[in-house]
Amino acid sequence: MEDHYKVLGLNRNATKDEIKEAFRKLAIQLHPDKHSQSPQAVRENATLRFKQVSEAYEVLSDDRKRAHFNFRSTSGSGGYASYGYGYGYNNNNYDHSHRAWNAKVYESSTFESAFRFLTTRAFLRNLSFAGALLGGMYIIDMSMEAIWKMHNSGKSFEEAINSIKKVEAVDSMKESEKAMESGN
Repeated sequence: MEDHYKVLGLNRNATKDEIKEAFRKLAIQLHPDKHSQSPQAVRENATLRFKQVSEAYEVLSDDRKRAHFNFRSTSGSGGYASYGYGYGYNNNNYDHSHRAWNAKVYESSTFESAFRFLTTRAFLRNLSFAGALLGGMYIIDMSMEAIWKMHNSGKSFEEAINSIKKVEAVDSMKESEKAMESGN
């Protein structure tokens, strides 16, 4: 697969604005509608180049796809990645309503797919949030246990509940005795 930077005539540290401008210029030059009256060979060449330019822009304008492309193209792991973006054409005219996305965006191993998922910003943010919640729950549980031990040394929770029930029973008994005395 070709180098998307070369297709757009850019270097690897091009900004998003430079990528957008390069794509815009090339898209105007190569758009199939512009070449509808040209000879067949010119139309086909323009259509092919337009597809390449569109694919390059799709990859380089998206930060995640660009990072993946840069990684794949510099790591020596099989050359440039093929993202499989295609465009539908009707009688050599560009069909704006049809964008045939290939279901297999990245061709990679299961490990690479899992690694990409596990290193996404959203996943890492959610993982850190869950870790903070679990850590907070652990701290609260430990502090409650420490407070319990400070105020109830030597008693288990069950013993404390039983003593509370006894106190409530005594209190209700005293209240019923007072009610009986005031009734007499």
